Amino acid sequence: MKKRILLALLLVVALSITACSSGTEEPTNEEPTTTEEGIKATISVQVESTWKPYYEAAAQRVIEKNPEAVIEFIEIPSFDHLDVLDATDVTNPDVADVFAIPADRIYGLSQNEALAALDAKTMAENIGGFENFDEGLGGNFNIDGEYLAFPMNIETLINFVNTKNAETLGVDLTKDIEFTELEYQDMLVPAFDAWFGVSFTNAAGLELLGKDDSGNLYSDMTKDFSELNDQQKAVFTALYDYWKQHNENGTPLWDADAAWGYMDTEFTTGGNTAIRLEGPWSTASLSALAGNGADLDIIPINKVTVAGYPLAHWKGGWGMVINSRNEGDANKMALGQAFIEEVLNPEYAIDFFKATGKIMENVKVEEYMNSDLSDVDKKVISAVIESYNNAPARPLFTEWGSVWDTWKNGILSWSSTKPASAEEAYSVMQAAFKSMMNNF
Repeated sequence: MKKRILLALLLVVALSITACSSGTEEPTNEEPTTTEEGIKATISVQVESTWKPYYEAAAQRVIEKNPEAVIEFIEIPSFDHLDVLDATDVTNPDVADVFAIPADRIYGLSQNEALAALDAKTMAENIGGFENFDEGLGGNFNIDGEYLAFPMNIETLINFVNTKNAETLGVDLTKDIEFTELEYQDMLVPAFDAWFGVSFTNAAGLELLGKDDSGNLYSDMTKDFSELNDQQKAVFTALYDYWKQHNENGTPLWDADAAWGYMDTEFTTGGNTAIRLEGPWSTASLSALAGNGADLDIIPINKVTVAGYPLAHWKGGWGMVINSRNEGDANKMALGQAFIEEVLNPEYAIDFFKATGKIMENVKVEEYMNSDLSDVDKKVISAVIESYNNAPARPLFTEWGSVWDTWKNGILSWSSTKPASAEEAYSVMQAAFKSMMNNF
């Protein structure tokens, strides 16, 4: 919550005390009220249905140490819960005291003063495993000097391989795979969607929207093509050539609606695609397409290079947060933080993954590899961790939201404007990004 709000609350409290005729001193909530029975408070927690057994076990461990604590659950998908918050406010009882958010929501929720500041450094020390808290998700959750979320899990894009298709198509999986040497259907990437398209721009070192040291917004995409360096030109040209081949062969990969079904069909065993760039959340669906897992392999995103430069996504992830309405209640804050610590206790990382499919940032890959997880799960985890470690931080400032449609509309327009060269295609994108920058 912003400092001005806190000051206003303090003023209200001060006036209330002054108005009391008894002159007795009111107790404060600066520190949690603990007894021999631990923290005494009641909190509500948002939980997805598949997560609930794990959350209930974590709650039980907290209550064992704090018998007078009460932890209630609001069973609702994370994005639906955020929709409720967006449509109402933090005082709505249907909005939980503790809930999960994707990292890209941190700035918007901060601006809306929806999140309480956490003692995240102490929490990190309590559960352990963080080599450098501020260089990971923890640092991304530090807004104006306050930690507004605690790292829940890491995520990034990885490559899924249909090994039988790869063998048929002659794709050698024993070495790095050069994107420009593949046939146009060997690897399918819906590059019109910036979520996937940034894998190319990150490889190129092209900043779609960034902030300089003074906090000013800039975009490399407003430069002329001649001003790009050789790396940027090479990767962008590869992206243009990829579009051109699909356009000339009439595939629906540059159709925002039809692309997804097309990719599924071609990735199915017997199809024309060996590699799909996707997130770990797609493991089950892609496994089903690849002979129910018999033909599936998973490799890090950087195993594929484009013009010699490794593909790279983002250091993405989720955080757990506390509703800002609780900042004046030290007991609720203490219980909320204790619950978050227990949910994200690395001692239970394997159970956490089994319940949520989420990978803790503060757990080494060896711990996952030495567990009883399936071979597919281990490959996913290994690929995610390697890909994450080689990825740039995800831009979380709210202005970046304008990039999604700017990129998508610009690149999809190639199919109607038919640029004859990479430079012409770039000019289309440049115009779109110049227009975007003029709106800031």
